[in-house]
This record gives sequence, C-alpha cells and structure tokens, in this order.
Amino acid sequence: MAKAIRIHEHGGPEVLRLEEVEVGEPGPGEVRLRQTAVGLNFIDVYHRTGLYPLPALPAVLGMEGAGVVEAVGEGVTEVRPGDRVAYAGLPVGAYAEVRLIPAHRLVPLPDDIDDVQAAGVMLQGMTAQYLLRRTYRVQAGETILVHAAAGGVGLILCQWARHLGATVIGTVGSAEKAELARAHGCHHPVNYREEDFVARVRELTGGEGVPVVYDSVGRDTFMGSLDCLRPLGMMVSFGQASGPVPPLDIGVLAQKGSLYLTRPTLMTYTARREDLLASARELFEVVRSGAVRIEVRQTYPLAEAAQAHRDLEARRTTGSTVLIPGC
Repeated sequence: MAKAIRIHEHGGPEVLRLEEVEVGEPGPGEVRLRQTAVGLNFIDVYHRTGLYPLPALPAVLGMEGAGVVEAVGEGVTEVRPGDRVAYAGLPVGAYAEVRLIPAHRLVPLPDDIDDVQAAGVMLQGMTAQYLLRRTYRVQAGETILVHAAAGGVGLILCQWARHLGATVIGTVGSAEKAELARAHGCHHPVNYREEDFVARVRELTGGEGVPVVYDSVGRDTFMGSLDCLRPLGMMVSFGQASGPVPPLDIGVLAQKGSLYLTRPTLMTYTARREDLLASARELFEVVRSGAVRIEVRQTYPLAEAAQAHRDLEARRTTGSTVLIPGC
C-alpha cells in the first residue's frame, strides 16, 4: 500500500483526500515508480473541478513527477530498476508515493538535475520548449508577449525567449511579480492592474503589435491579446487560469488582421517518444547551460496538496511548485 491524493467527486480543494491505495506489480510495458517529487500545475485544478473531465472517479491527480524505477514489466526496454527518471503528461496519477506508469512516457534524468528540480520543470519546461520552438518559432530580434510572466511557464518562457534574442513583454499582477519577471529575462513587465496591457504593447512596438502572444490566462486576456497582434500574428492560447474563453466568431480573426489562432497541448506535441525525448533533451540543455534557471519557489508535503491548490488558485505562488511525498 502507498499513500496518494485522490478525488471522489469534483469540487474545490477540499475534495482532495489523502488515502491508502494498492499499487500492485507493473504489467507489460509498465514501470512501478517510487516518487520523490511531484509537480503542481494548473491543469491539476482543471481536473479537480471537472473542467477537463477525467476518465473515471475516484482518481489520483497529477501529471508530472520524478523518482526511481522500482520494477519493470514485461517488454520494458526504455528504463531499468534503479534509474532516475521524470515525466510529464498523461496518464494522470502523479499525486502518489508510488505509481504505475507506461515506460515510454519516462525520460532518464541527467546526474546534474535533481529530482525536485526535474519535477518542477518537466511539464512547464517542455511546454515552453514546444511553444517557442514549434508552435511559433521565435527568432532573434522579434518582440513577443507572454501573459502570467511570473508564473511557472512564464518565467521559463521569458528566460528562453531572451536567450533566443527576442525582446519580451510580460504581464504580471503586482510590483513584486514585475521584479521577479524582470530578473528572469522579461524586458518590459506590465502590471495589468495598473496599466492597459494592449496600449502598452502598442507603445513598445511603435504601434505595430507583436508576431505572437503566449496566453495561459484565458477569458480575462483573450480579446486584448488579439488586439496586441500585428497582421498575420499568432495567438497561442495554452491555458485558461481565469476561466474558459467564450465562443468566438472566427470572423474576428479576419477583422483584426488575418490572425492565426491555436490551442496546443503538451500531450499532442510529445505523443511520439522521439518527440518527447527531443523536447526533454533541448530543455535539459538550456537548463544545464544556465540560460534558463528553474526555481522551485514553493514546496509542500504531498499531504498538503489542498493548501497548495488554494495558493495556486489565489495566485499566491510564483515559479514552480513541488509536492514532496513521504513528508
């Protein structure tokens, strides 16, 4: 038996329950993983509330973690017992001391990246990788807009984009978050509580607008984001922390300059193992080079997952947050 955080119904943080669960032996293609660190992400909130429905309840939440392989099932060739590994993506089940997981979703960890850092970077870091290098390939000399620039993905986007030679405009919700974003590569933090971010983007770009907006906020920023784009610009909506975007008349995209709109997911971009490994490899390279610093700014015992969710939803967290099993 092992401890895990499960939900039996959808709702607020109070539905998260610490329970004993039976893990069992790994089946064909599976690994039994003893987890040392578990990443907290906003998609966990979506699963908890039912915004993103899970296949069945009760369910263990969580899509990111790191640990040590305890046992492997028949046919597993990707990893061996004793290997340090990390993962991000489906299937859910990370909020646990021990779990079963398909071996093909695991990425071997370099010796110089520790488990807590890995659990805080895999989902957010590989998200930043596909956003910057595949969804819209940011080039040196471009100016881009990143919403929630002091959040987990935001801090990585700012650093990585600056490393690529881009100028970064980032929205934040406080003076403290503005300083944090600036310290992590954001050239122009914009406090949306005090400034009109659309007007500020237009001012900073000489009225031209930006070629791409990375928006994880959703409802509150979506239409303003469209107004920040130059003609033929790319609107990348990859989250909805403020709520889902209302239905859109696609004619708006024509009116605002023949804009492109995409709603990408990490699971699609890493569905093939070769893409997963390539994404992780590029992420590890920029982290190990120092171009991107991964700061786990909050840790909670796994048993306190409900409080971690409260703090995340209240926007009291910055950077990456990790849950620690067994403490």
